[in-house]
Amino acid sequence: MTQTALILGARGKIGRHFTKAFQDAGWQTRAYTRGTDMAAAAQGCAVIVNGLNPPNYHAWDRILPAITTEVLAAAKASGATILFPGNVYVFGTQPGPWDETTPHRPVSRKGRIRAEVEARYKAAAAEGVRTIIVRAGDFIDPDTAESLIDIATLRSFAKGVVTSMGDPDAAHAYAYLPDMARAGVMLAEKRAALPAFCDVPFPGHTASTRDLMQALHGLTGRKLRLGHFPWWAIRLAAPVWELGRELGEMRYLYDTPHSLSGARLRALLPEFRETPLSEVLRAVLARRQGFAAAA
Repeated sequence: MTQTALILGARGKIGRHFTKAFQDAGWQTRAYTRGTDMAAAAQGCAVIVNGLNPPNYHAWDRILPAITTEVLAAAKASGATILFPGNVYVFGTQPGPWDETTPHRPVSRKGRIRAEVEARYKAAAAEGVRTIIVRAGDFIDPDTAESLIDIATLRSFAKGVVTSMGDPDAAHAYAYLPDMARAGVMLAEKRAALPAFCDVPFPGHTASTRDLMQALHGLTGRKLRLGHFPWWAIRLAAPVWELGRELGEMRYLYDTPHSLSGARLRALLPEFRETPLSEVLRAVLARRQGFAAAA
């Protein structure tokens, strides 16, 4: 019997990739229309993918709790399992690798908001609402230039510069969205065997900015140099630029070496294989400039 997934935020980068991954796995998908009855939309669905996220971090303190209330109510009414893309904000500056047992010790306002949201999902498990969190680092999207690797790291790549947002030698966690979505679908298909609240770190790729620069040099043969992100300009623009103001709060992540453990994902999905980093970067370059590296 074909199963159905309700995709919240189906036109966003998370929603697009999860929609494709579910369809590729033989599921039907249903795009949620904002402002309609979510509980009604979820009827007959096995999974609700919560890909709703206010753009530019807008009003997280108000909007994210409201979204969470609606999603929990829809899951309870329909019996669907929630599939929620988690992030690393909840961990603060603790030493890694971070895993499902790492305590939540956020050091930012957005980290505290996400920790409160996840605590609600965990508490709802006692009331029969099942949630799978697929936790990842910075997204890499092969289809759009909306991820930080485009906005920041490769902002001056045409000039031969790879831009570091902090310590260029600090390890940083990245998640290739097509891979993350595939893993999410595979976990959803095993949901009956998982705990009611299941936190699964998605290790993705761990790389410093210097690592990325070296990998890009290997792909293109170009002579590249490190540059530094203009945080001073962000500070100046912060009073009138919401995204800049919110990015500034997360600056610590680019000076904090971190990675996500893959132990739980490997235990649950031993068959899962990630796209190699070289292929991930090749896809990003191809989208940006029609790049085709020599074999």
